[in-house]
Amino acid sequence: MNGRLRNQWLLQQKELYGNFLYLEKKENISVDRKTNLDDFKNQINNCQNCKLSLNRKNIVFGIGNPDADLVFIGMAPNENEELIGEPIVGAVGELFDNILKAINLDRKNIYILNILKCKPPNNINIQQDEIDQCIPHLDTQLNLINPKLIIVLGEIAGQKLLHIDLPLNEMRKNTYQYNGIELMVTYHPDALIKNSNLKRPAWEDFKNMRNKYLKEDKF
Repeated sequence: MNGRLRNQWLLQQKELYGNFLYLEKKENISVDRKTNLDDFKNQINNCQNCKLSLNRKNIVFGIGNPDADLVFIGMAPNENEELIGEPIVGAVGELFDNILKAINLDRKNIYILNILKCKPPNNINIQQDEIDQCIPHLDTQLNLINPKLIIVLGEIAGQKLLHIDLPLNEMRKNTYQYNGIELMVTYHPDALIKNSNLKRPAWEDFKNMRNKYLKEDKF
């Protein structure tokens, strides 16, 4: 804006509002959310609230778009995820990326995290006290990201997060609420690698998610 136009604009503002000048504040939500998530990661990076911290190589905090409307949640990091410090990597990650691509998404559109931030021994024998210590971290992440839809990956993650004792083939038929956020459950891509028969029902789930997402004009 040149000097003459700026002066005209200021005079118009004075006529409307007197000697008070009202300026619109433009917030960069992406920067704010990323900064807040980074700050929170630093806060819990050395968490020692449970025994999983004793043999931890890396915390697996989560990764993705801090403004994502769609968040995927698994149960716990495996060995590869712990080494890299990111969820859903390797062959499982490649399959997951292909599924996302098939519904016109990629990792830049979503956020991925786990309920547990540290790897359990042999990825089994997850203890309730470990979950209880990590759930507040998960809730903080979700509050910072503020997604519109949560997709839980895997039966155990769904059961623990929703406090229900249903098999996955029953959970995936329903839509739930978690802290006011709509939630759906489907198979973890690791299960699809181990059992190819699950790929068809998983694909149906992802199509349903895509359709729900499309109806809400998220693409």
